[in-house]
Amino acid sequence: MELHQIQANLLNPDFQYRLKAIAALKDYPSEVAVPILKQHIRDEEFLVRTFVAMGLGKQQTSDSFAALLDLMKFDNTPNVRSQAANSLSLFGQISASHLVKTFIRDEHWLVRVSILGALVDLECAEELLEVCLCALAAEDMSVQEAAIDALGTLAGSRQHQAALCPLLALKNSPSERIRVKVAYALPRFDEPEAKEALIQLRADPVYRVVGAAMEDLLP
Repeated sequence: MELHQIQANLLNPDFQYRLKAIAALKDYPSEVAVPILKQHIRDEEFLVRTFVAMGLGKQQTSDSFAALLDLMKFDNTPNVRSQAANSLSLFGQISASHLVKTFIRDEHWLVRVSILGALVDLECAEELLEVCLCALAAEDMSVQEAAIDALGTLAGSRQHQAALCPLLALKNSPSERIRVKVAYALPRFDEPEAKEALIQLRADPVYRVVGAAMEDLLP
């Protein structure tokens, strides 16, 4: 799309035109695309702001990093904040401390699950452990489950033992969903206590938990 058409579409009251214009900016260099994207971080349509966040992640400059921080901190729509977190993570480990701060401050499940996934991909063991321990105290079950999955990825890392401890504690959780997640995570750890916990879970009264705990025995 030609630049003049992008500019015209961005003024169109139909947000579908604005979406197409924002998407088309991927074909332009940062010095052209980023100033235009920044002009629309307050668009009234949250889908447009989501596309802006996606676009800023592909245009990695100091200005786009700052704009993504703004969206992640202050946007009033969780979908936008979640996408901003994902896009910020594309900048690499420099984004990790900002993602941790947002995780602690922003209690929406979608934002938190996105940040957990991003920190797993970034292989930031210390930061990931910090948010996992925070997530286990969250009220939202999906956040707790994502944290357990993430703790499993820390097996073999610098935080191996620190990740195993909460998993062992959760083997007796009253929630079968949590026990299922623990059963999937524990086979990554070779410690005797992890193997003993799996034996316990294979005798769980809930068949879903038993199935998860048996899965590592399958050829």
